[in-house]
Amino acid sequence: MKLLYKPFGLVFGIVAGLLANLLFRKLWTVASRRDEVPEATQQHVGWGEVAAAAALQGAVMKGTRALVDRAGARGFEKATGTWPGDA
Repeated sequence: MKLLYKPFGLVFGIVAGLLANLLFRKLWTVASRRDEVPEATQQHVGWGEVAAAAALQGAVMKGTRALVDRAGARGFEKATGTWPGDA
């Protein structure tokens, strides 16, 4: 049964990435009052801004992925009666 979860986990991961990207861009726009996310190679952007954007993006990505994975595992358990990960 756990092997059956693998394709669902892959789809959940893709969905989580898309959601996290949208959420990060909205949060960055509000926090920085800019629409553009700084790139590390942009010369006019300071170290602090690059670090802040990277830290926020990492936190949003990891948090969103964890929540979507957990919801997917719970849904799989309810549908099949089997927990897809380590018990």
